[in-house]
Amino acid sequence: MNLFKLYKSVFTALCLALLSITGYAQSKADVLARINLANQYWQTNNKPQVRAFWDHAAYHTGNMELYALTKNETYLKYSEDWAEHNKWMGAKSTDKTKWKYKYGETDEHVLFGDWQICFQTYIDLYHIKPEAYKVARAKEVMEYEMSTPNNDYWWWADGLYMVMPVMTKLYKLTGNKQYSDKLYEYFMYANSIMYDKGEKLYYRDAKYVYPQHKSVNGKKDFWARGDGWVFAGLAKVLKDLPANDPHRAEYLTKYTNMAKAIIKSQQAEGYWTRSILDAAHAPGPETSGTAFFTYGLLWGINNGYLKEKTYLPAAKKGWDYLTKTALQQDGKLGYVQPIGEKAIPGQVVDANSTANFGVGAFLLAGCEMYRYLSNTK
Repeated sequence: MNLFKLYKSVFTALCLALLSITGYAQSKADVLARINLANQYWQTNNKPQVRAFWDHAAYHTGNMELYALTKNETYLKYSEDWAEHNKWMGAKSTDKTKWKYKYGETDEHVLFGDWQICFQTYIDLYHIKPEAYKVARAKEVMEYEMSTPNNDYWWWADGLYMVMPVMTKLYKLTGNKQYSDKLYEYFMYANSIMYDKGEKLYYRDAKYVYPQHKSVNGKKDFWARGDGWVFAGLAKVLKDLPANDPHRAEYLTKYTNMAKAIIKSQQAEGYWTRSILDAAHAPGPETSGTAFFTYGLLWGINNGYLKEKTYLPAAKKGWDYLTKTALQQDGKLGYVQPIGEKAIPGQVVDANSTANFGVGAFLLAGCEMYRYLSNTK
């Protein structure tokens, strides 16, 4: 273990305890101490030299957001080391005739969104120090994908977080309108197979559409992390998409309607259960879905898309759960449902349940809470 990082984590924990004792709960300093504690714990205990698959890449979207807020060079280097380890690529096949986009973890699954989310961080790193090689693979892959007649690339809810922001980031970087056009085409396909027009929420994928699939109590089964991926992804799209984009209203409508639906199912303790509309299906707190919802709500408040009076109480309750229950004293983030695709009755999710993508979501939420407090003080 890196002793310097360990010292910083202990120091941050002590500062956090002092803040609590002196009554500065929910201050900017308190929020910053908590997100630094969580991030330093993660980086101290996990090396950056891991593959560029979705779970690691989702963490880096949060790490880069925290770097943007703090300018902490240690955080920047962690993501740079990860990118360099992966040669600024996702899946590494160079034979386009073998590229696949259904589920797969091999180097031939170049067109599968779980191997494309890494491009979000590579693009962010490019903007900090522009060097063409950092975004060369992202452009190559996405331009090839857009040259195909297929539109069913995003067939699961997670994919909307993994790749929609890649499209808007590359559109912003290159000015190539095809990114906007294909973003809309692929998004509309996703809506056609997993969006529930009545509930204004997304099923994880076509397998879970009601009434083909039901919760244990016969209800519609919307997976919290799945809808969290979509909600957060829409926020990121709205952040980067030009104001005059012809399809912006579609993304904004989906986003605001999701916000209305999400706050209806929040539990009194501030979290969302794994099956959003059936709390008894897999009861108890869950952090990753809650963190993405909290991030999406705070982002909307901070950017004028959601009314503070209506949505801030839910966002604050979410943040209270994340910091008072999910975040442990040493910086470990608990109650993160393990990798999966649904709410599983009987699955144990407790204070020791942590994961990279959950930490990334927590960092996103914390950065937006910090920005909210900065705007109101």
